[in-house]
Amino acid sequence: MNHINHYLRGALMILAVILVTACGSNEEQVEAKPEPVHIESGDECHVCGMVIEGFPGPKGEVITEKDQHVRKFCSTRDMFAWMLQPENVNRDHTLYVHDMAQTEWDSPDDTALIDARMAFYVVGSERDGAMGPTLASFANESGAVAFKKEYGGQVLKYGDVTMEHINTEMPMGDMHDMGEGDSSTMEY
Repeated sequence: MNHINHYLRGALMILAVILVTACGSNEEQVEAKPEPVHIESGDECHVCGMVIEGFPGPKGEVITEKDQHVRKFCSTRDMFAWMLQPENVNRDHTLYVHDMAQTEWDSPDDTALIDARMAFYVVGSERDGAMGPTLASFANESGAVAFKKEYGGQVLKYGDVTMEHINTEMPMGDMHDMGEGDSSTMEY
């Protein structure tokens, strides 16, 4: 009888290990990050509403943590402007940006999308994105440093980018000079 109890306990322990292992595998699948979604013709920027395709510079993508809704952005600047809002800043959204060391500036390829939280960014460079200045994104610091040497700016990690960086990057355009020029040359 003791041998049977011993075998039953052993069988129950093996079954428990199998169940715990199986549960762990399912848990890992649930926690796996969603893959990036390619930018399609006609996709619009979640912030400004511009059609994303055809504009230069790195783009951004956010997949929301709860409903897995995909939000696409025409530039990394617009993605950060959205992510740094108080209602988004502490969320565990999945973020992707283009690694500009792997793709062309004028037409970024979505096969170069990388984890935005692990990327390095160059702010204040001479290169423009969809609506002017943007943050050049890179998978590694050496790519960001090489870009900075060629185009200027400052290298930052994801967590170091602030709204001040985003707002300083905003172009003023011609509106800044309105009213200072000769009114005879202004069109009404």
